[in-house]
This record gives sequence, C-alpha cells and structure tokens, in this order.
Amino acid sequence: MESLTSDTFFNGKILIKQNRNGYRFSIDSILLASHVDTHPGDRVIDMGTGCGIIALILAYRNPEIKVYGIEVQKSLSVLASLNVKNNNMEDRIEIICADIKDSKKGAISGAADIVVCNPPYRRAKSGRVNQDNQRAFARHEIKITLPDVFESAGALMRVSGKFIMIYPSERTADIIMHMRLSGIEPKYFRFIYSKKNAESKLVIVKGVKGGRPGATVDTPLIIYNDDGTYSNEVGRMFIS
Repeated sequence: MESLTSDTFFNGKILIKQNRNGYRFSIDSILLASHVDTHPGDRVIDMGTGCGIIALILAYRNPEIKVYGIEVQKSLSVLASLNVKNNNMEDRIEIICADIKDSKKGAISGAADIVVCNPPYRRAKSGRVNQDNQRAFARHEIKITLPDVFESAGALMRVSGKFIMIYPSERTADIIMHMRLSGIEPKYFRFIYSKKNAESKLVIVKGVKGGRPGATVDTPLIIYNDDGTYSNEVGRMFIS
C-alpha cells in the first residue's frame, strides 16, 4: 500500500487514512453524508465508497445501522477496510469489492433502505483524464455512467427506499430524467454554493423508489463565509 496520510473528524473520534498521492475524498462527501437521515435497523449502501468516509460517518452517527460500502477498485476497497478496522466498526460496516453494475446480481442479500452515492461527475471523454487510475475512475464516467448509477440503485433498494446523491447542478435535468427511468421519483433538491452570490456548482438530490410526484427545494447551502472560513452549518458537519 502506498504512503498514507491521517485525518480525524468529530473531535478525533473518527480516523481516516487516505493515499497521499492517489484519490482523496473532497468536501462533497461530508456534505452528502450530512444529508442522510437514518433510523435504527436501516440497511444502507454506499455506492463507490472510496476510502469509506461516508460509510464511517453514517455508522458513527447511528451505531444501529448496517452499512455496505461497494468499491470497484481493489486498492481503495482495501483502504476502506483498513479504515473500518481502525475505527472498530467491523460490526457496522462491510466493504465489498465489486462493480456497482454487478452488485445488483447478489453481492448483497436483501434490499436496502437507503442508497447513497457520490458518483463520478465528468463524462468519459470530457476534459483531461488524470493519469492516476484512482483519480480518473473517481472523477470520470469510465467505470460507471449516470444511468448505471440509477439502474443499480433502483435494483438494490426496496420499494419506498431512499436514494441520496450529490452531483453538478448543471446536470439536474439529467438526474431527474434518469431517476424516473429507473423508477426513482425525485423528492428533494438542495443547491450548493461556494459563497453567497456565487453560481451553484453542486446539488444534493433525494429520491424515493416508487414515490409519488412532488418535490421540495430546500434553502441554499453556502460552504464558505466571505473570509474563506466554513459557514456555521458546514463547520458543524465536521464536529457532530
């Protein structure tokens, strides 16, 4: 395993190891995890778990759930498993090295109550593709496309199960179309802004499998204050 760095969350209660030079999670994962509401006994799937950051946050916030982190890249699945072990969460989190497109064929027994995903944002042939495979697969639709995400999520969830994702705002229309094609009804949108008066770059979307039409748009989420520090809401995401 290549050189690793260590980061902590929740006042040192969670330790995250990441590759120093390969793929590293961004604040997107923190924002997404903070919009996932769980209940005791829930079965949660984190599609494309990476180093396991979202799975760890969810299991920390609610010790009475079971999280399955699916990761196609062997090196990242090994790292995620290490993070689970280091945080003593083997009873709450199971890391599965598998292709999300194949996971619906039996890698996980039973249906999920919640599916969470922070998928690759960029189309396969758009922009410069990073030479580092970990980063390339995480950022570009090389291993999985947006339609694949929703098809797999729809297959993994129970009826009335919830799907939560974060994605570029400019692709909101694509999200709505592909969610509905997969039987997932969009129910919630929250647009994210780096600062006040900036253009929204990201959106958090929630959907319900087999849900009825009708969605709400939440208040904007502002990441940074004018002085570059985190907004109060985002700052709280790192400590509780």
